[in-house]
Amino acid sequence: MDTTSKLHPGQRFLPVSFKQLGGADFTFGAMDTWQALFVIRGQHCPICKSYLSEIEQRREALAALGVSVAAVSADSEAQTRITAEASRVNFPLLYGMEEATMHRLGLYVTEPRSAEETDHRFPEPALFVVNPQGVLHLVEIANAPFLRPDLGRLVRGLGFIIEQAYPIRGTVK
Repeated sequence: MDTTSKLHPGQRFLPVSFKQLGGADFTFGAMDTWQALFVIRGQHCPICKSYLSEIEQRREALAALGVSVAAVSADSEAQTRITAEASRVNFPLLYGMEEATMHRLGLYVTEPRSAEETDHRFPEPALFVVNPQGVLHLVEIANAPFLRPDLGRLVRGLGFIIEQAYPIRGTVK
């Protein structure tokens, strides 16, 4: 039975909270600001670690557009600390995403191949961008670690969207 729902661009994004390393819980989907949430597979994924570094390289450009950035995984606090030490990013690393939340967000969920890979099911990569009205403006959901948005194109695209008040696309159901 498939318990995954599909989020649609243009719909109100119901805020979701996650635990944050070194801080209070972090809520994604708040109003009055642009927010980008990158879903990563976790500490076991070398592609995730390099992608976090790429996000960090674009973080200031996104901030200049008024877009805040965070990344989330289903990892434990200890696993997320390892990721934080390896990636050295200056944006929130969130952890402990529950499987029910993965399904609510429409993410693809993977069973680990072995205990050596990781000790829990994990989400495949995704990106959610919520606009200041609390509406899902951009969504990208992948089923494998190799599919991720080009961050240079994302920054340019968000700049265009914000400057030109470009409408939300893909809203026909």
